[in-house]
Amino acid sequence: MSDLSLDPAAINTSEGPVVIVAAGSQDSERASSGHRHARGQLMGSLRGLLSVGVADGQWIVPAIHAVWLPPHHFHAVRSHGPFAGWSAYVAEPACAGLPLCPCTIRTSGLLREAVLRAATWALEPLDAQRERIAQVILDEIRHAPPAPFGLPLPRDPRLQRAARALIDDPADERDLEQWAQWAAVSSRTLTRRFTAETGFGFVAWRQRARLMRALEMLAADKPVTTVAMDLGYASASAFIKLFTRAFGATPAAYRRALPAH
Repeated sequence: MSDLSLDPAAINTSEGPVVIVAAGSQDSERASSGHRHARGQLMGSLRGLLSVGVADGQWIVPAIHAVWLPPHHFHAVRSHGPFAGWSAYVAEPACAGLPLCPCTIRTSGLLREAVLRAATWALEPLDAQRERIAQVILDEIRHAPPAPFGLPLPRDPRLQRAARALIDDPADERDLEQWAQWAAVSSRTLTRRFTAETGFGFVAWRQRARLMRALEMLAADKPVTTVAMDLGYASASAFIKLFTRAFGATPAAYRRALPAH
């Protein structure tokens, strides 16, 4: 198991390399409590789902996407199950021209290969070749299109408990009344607060949670029919229809566009 952590002092100063990268994996859930640091951070997943919370919201981020956090933004991170990924920390002066607010982006093959190369570097001044790779990372962050694949979590602890259970098992077939009973709220409250706090009705939110897991499974080369059945869809065609409506591409076309492993 590789270590994803870095010396806190290194990511709380603009001294040193313009970009510092850590990469690794672990078989258990990974979690960090709320914190902030002086460098900007781009965090990406190669395997598994990440839940990233900031001051005004939270996202569920599937594999092959990344979250950008500008310097000094408070955030907390949790993985759902086994996880492999990376974090690139950008010195604050170099964040000029990068997104001013937290956002999700699509990770290009070039960006992924550049950060994984940078993850092998010692924490020391960059030579000319490594400086060019660091600039590629910055350019890729600067020009990456936003990725509309996040899933907001409700703030109410009761609803958040139900939401996390659905993230862990998106195929769970309990209906709204059963989930409301499990969360110790009325079905009316569950419906109203889910919509108010996430922008999605409960049924639509659950559908999107399934699609988030589908993205992860497609990235892991699972057959489309297997994905559909494992996530509780009535048929592969029903899954393909919903996926295409949400993401503008069929599951097969989405997978073809993924960076090569």
